[in-house]
Amino acid sequence: MFDGGGAQGAGGFDMSNLLAQAQAMQTQLMEAQANLESAEVEGSAGGGLVTALVSGTGELLSLTINRAAVDPDDTETLADLIVAAVRDASENAKELAAQAMGPLAGGLGGGLPGLPDLDGPGGQGGPDGPGGMPGLPGRDPSPGQG
Repeated sequence: MFDGGGAQGAGGFDMSNLLAQAQAMQTQLMEAQANLESAEVEGSAGGGLVTALVSGTGELLSLTINRAAVDPDDTETLADLIVAAVRDASENAKELAAQAMGPLAGGLGGGLPGLPDLDGPGGQGGPDGPGGMPGLPGRDPSPGQG
């Protein structure tokens, strides 16, 4: 029976070493997430006529519009420039996140529960279980036995 105390099982598998590595990676992942939250990334459109500033997580922080971009008779072009600038800033934030989180997420083999969704908001990632990890894959949380 496995005692969980660092004993090596069949094939030299050391569970305590694996758990220590997982905890170290979780710490690194949390640090990278915190760094992204405090990072600021810029994007622009129209040769700098409109500039958007977003956080590393993609939240719009500010928008700067050069007076030359403002034409009361052509607000549609201004709106297009704003959308393009925000989109550019968001893409830059995604690239920053991929650089910061990619090595950590890639080292886990991808597709593991509890990892953040690096493809944007609304993903399935995030802590929702004990220790920030959801239930084990392939395991039904409500087996229905009774």
